[in-house]
This record gives sequence, structure tokens and C-alpha cells, in this order.
Amino acid sequence: MTEWSVVGCISGTSADGIDIAEIGTDGQTVARIGPSAVAGYRESTRQAVLRAIESGPEDRSGWPALSDDITQDHIAALRGFLSEHGLKPDFIAVHGQTVWHDPDRGETVQLGDPQVIAQALQLPVISDLRLADMAAGGEGAPLVPVYHRALVRRQSGALTEPVCFLNIGGVSNLTYVDGDTLLAFDIGPGNALLDDWVRASGADDFDRDGRFSGAGRIHEDRLAAALSHGFFQKQPPKSLDRNAFSLDFLSGLDLEDGAATLAAFTARAITASAAFLPREPAHWFVCGGGRKNPTILGHLAHQLRGRVDPSERLQIDGDALEAQAMAYLGARHQAGLPTSYPGTTGARLPVIGGTLYRPGP
Repeated sequence: MTEWSVVGCISGTSADGIDIAEIGTDGQTVARIGPSAVAGYRESTRQAVLRAIESGPEDRSGWPALSDDITQDHIAALRGFLSEHGLKPDFIAVHGQTVWHDPDRGETVQLGDPQVIAQALQLPVISDLRLADMAAGGEGAPLVPVYHRALVRRQSGALTEPVCFLNIGGVSNLTYVDGDTLLAFDIGPGNALLDDWVRASGADDFDRDGRFSGAGRIHEDRLAAALSHGFFQKQPPKSLDRNAFSLDFLSGLDLEDGAATLAAFTARAITASAAFLPREPAHWFVCGGGRKNPTILGHLAHQLRGRVDPSERLQIDGDALEAQAMAYLGARHQAGLPTSYPGTTGARLPVIGGTLYRPGP
């Protein structure tokens, strides 16, 4: 099959920047992992994204203007990345900025105009990566599992399976890989609640280096109440919106105790999720911003039976992995290969996701 140079990009619900990465792939194997970068949004765009996420879908009046701003920030980020690294990719895979995701309504919203991006960069763009999955009855998330499987196969049998990739972003999700068995689902809160709690205090934008969560006391009664949420008993596949949980259960706590309880909430939800897996994973590789929080990682190392390591243990840049995955999904679209499966999103059948946008003359 043809090996393409593909650039992928995605911005998470923390809106802390646009992750960009280039890989060489035919949509099956990952032949080469190229450069990566994080390009910040303009501060006005970032604040508007956070407000849109917080407000939810009831007021969509600001979404068109915000989509324009997100589009222009993506164009600037991609143009700078391509120029800096001297890249001329075969195509670009653009995820866009999620502001709303509700699988129960069959709705997911990613802002950013792929046609405008294709026109500005004069390159084909593959986008709309979640829509076909949801049309086929899937949750539209998580999308990264097929790339996780490719990374395991890239190790040429050096890993003891089963292996779990654990992504702790705004929400936490996992991918379980055991030979041909591929399962995935959202677990629960990742960093989003903890970020919101710290940001609301004015102390920082997030729990940097576990500074606040490591200094506080876990309130077990409140934690138990949070873990009684029906989502944790729901059989996978399942997915979450960033705002599916609130901070109400922490009312009255100080910064450190609230942060400690939230870090424990993230970790214990992850530990409980192992009950849904066919076999106990031998190794958990942690990706996303949560891998940099020593409080969360300490809980996981103590609670999970398998070994817990940041993704860098596999020489995988945890900050670049999701952008690489978008590039890989774009290649699978071009190759006519599925990007999601019944076991990863609950879709009725394997789905080839994405839409190709070609630049005009």
C-alpha cells in the first residue's frame, strides 16, 4: 500500500493549544513518526472556547464566529508547522475543536471549517472524523484506539499483552489491546474537573505537578457519592461529554482538599474500569496531560495490578499521540479502512470515518 506523509491536528477540551504531528503511514502500519508541536490559541479564542464549552448547546449563537476564529488559528498553526519542518504532506487530518458531545442525542460538534483550511493551505483536508460513527449508532468516541493498536504492533511482540493505553485528558478513556481483541471506552473525569476547580480558585490554570492535590485530604464520603453516578455501572462502549459531571459534591471544601478528592476520583474511576476488561492488563501506558500529575499516577501505581508507566516508556510522546492518531485516522480514511468498531464505540458495524475536502483552484 502507499505510504503517505500525513499531518494531524486536534485541540482538546482544555483548549490549551492545537496539537500537531506528522507521521508516515499507509493506514495500517506506522512506518515513521515525524515532528510534533503545540501551537497556542490566541487568548481571545481560548477564552471563547472555554465559555462555549461551559455554556453548552442551549446558546449556539456565538458558535459561527468562534468557528471562524478557530479556523484562522488552525491555519496559522499549520502553516507555521509546515514551514518550520519543511513538510509537504499528502494531506492533513483536522479534528477541530469539540464544544459539545452528547451521544444520547446522537450529536457531536467540532468547530473549525475544513474547507477553508484546505483552501488556505492548498492541501487536501480530512475532517468530520466522528460523524459517520454516530450515524452508525456509535458513541463517536473514543477514536484513538485503532492507533493504539498500531503502536502495539509496532513493538513487534516486545510487549506482554494485554496492554492498556490510558488517556487522561479532559475525560479519561482507555484502549485494551490483546492480540486481535480491541476494546475502548470513556472511563470518567480526567483533568477537566480538577482544572476547573483550581482555575476557579485563582491559584493556577491547573494542578501543576500535583501541587494542590498532593497537599490535601481526600474526603471519602464525598468521593463515594461521586462514584455512585450511574455512568460507572454502565456497560461499555460508552462516552462522556466534558461537562457530564459537576463540582457540586465538593461544595465547602478548600482548594487542597477539593483537589485531592478530585485526583482520587479520577484514579478510582480508572481502577474500577478494569472490571469491564476481559483480562487484567499487564501494562498500563498513560497518555495525556494527566500523566504529568504525580498525585494521580501515584494513586494508579498503588491501585492497579499491572505496571503503570507514562507513554514515554514506549518512546511515545504523550503530548503528540492524539495528533498522530488523527493523522493515522486520515490515512485509514484514504485507504478505505475502518476508523472505529463496535468494540470501541458501539457502532453497529466497522465504520470508515471522515470527509475529504479538496482545495479549489
